[in-house]
Amino acid sequence: MIKAVVFDLDNTLVDFMKMKEMAVEGAVEAMIDAGLSLRKEDAIKKIYEIYDREGIEDQKVFDKFLSETFGRIDYKILAAGIVGYRKAKEAALVLYPHVHYTLMELLKMGKRLAVISDAPKLQAWTRLAQTGLHHYFEVVVTFDDTGKRKPDPEPFIFALDKLNVKPEESIMIGDWAERDIIGAKTIGMVTVFARYGNTFDTRISGADYEVDDIQELLTIIKELDSREG
Repeated sequence: MIKAVVFDLDNTLVDFMKMKEMAVEGAVEAMIDAGLSLRKEDAIKKIYEIYDREGIEDQKVFDKFLSETFGRIDYKILAAGIVGYRKAKEAALVLYPHVHYTLMELLKMGKRLAVISDAPKLQAWTRLAQTGLHHYFEVVVTFDDTGKRKPDPEPFIFALDKLNVKPEESIMIGDWAERDIIGAKTIGMVTVFARYGNTFDTRISGADYEVDDIQELLTIIKELDSREG
C-alpha cells in the first residue's frame, strides 16, 4: 500500500526551465532599455554561463554579469534587470497540466504528500505559493533542511521520517534520473520518471515507471494498492 507520494518540484510540478528562460529574457530586455550596450543574444549567453558555473539558483547573477562584462555595476541597469526578471517570472511560472487535479485526487485517496527540492527553502516555498500548491504538502524538504542534494539519500530519509512512512510505502516522481530516481531507489522507494519534464534528453531513466502526464500517477498508485488487496 502506497501511503505517501513525494514530488520533485522543478520540471515535475512547475515548468521551471520555461520560467527561467522567459525571466532571463525579460531581464536582458529591461537592461538594454536601461542602457546596456550589449546584444541580447550575447547577454543571455553570458548570464547562462554564470548560471552553469554558480548554479541555476544564483541570486547575484546580474551583479556578476555586469561586473564581469564591464568591470563595474551600473545600478540603474542592475535594478532594471531585477525588476524585469521578477515581472517576467511571475507571468511565466506555470504548472504542468493536471497538477492540481492529480494532487487533489491523491489527497482524496488518503495519500500524504511531500516535496523534495534542491532549491533553497525560500525559493522553493515561493514557487509553491505562487502556483497555489503550498497547501497540498505537509512536508517540504529543501537543501537548507539537510545540506545535501539529491541523489544523496539524506533528503529522502528526512522526508520519510517526517511523514513516518517506510520507503516501500512511498513513491517518488521526478524529472532528473541521476538525482530523483537514483536517490529514491537507493533507499527502496518506488520511482516514477516524469518524462514530460525531461530537459536532459534522458533515454533510459532506470525508474520503475515512466509517465507523459502527471495524472498517470493515479493509475500507477491504484494498481500498486490493488496488489495489496
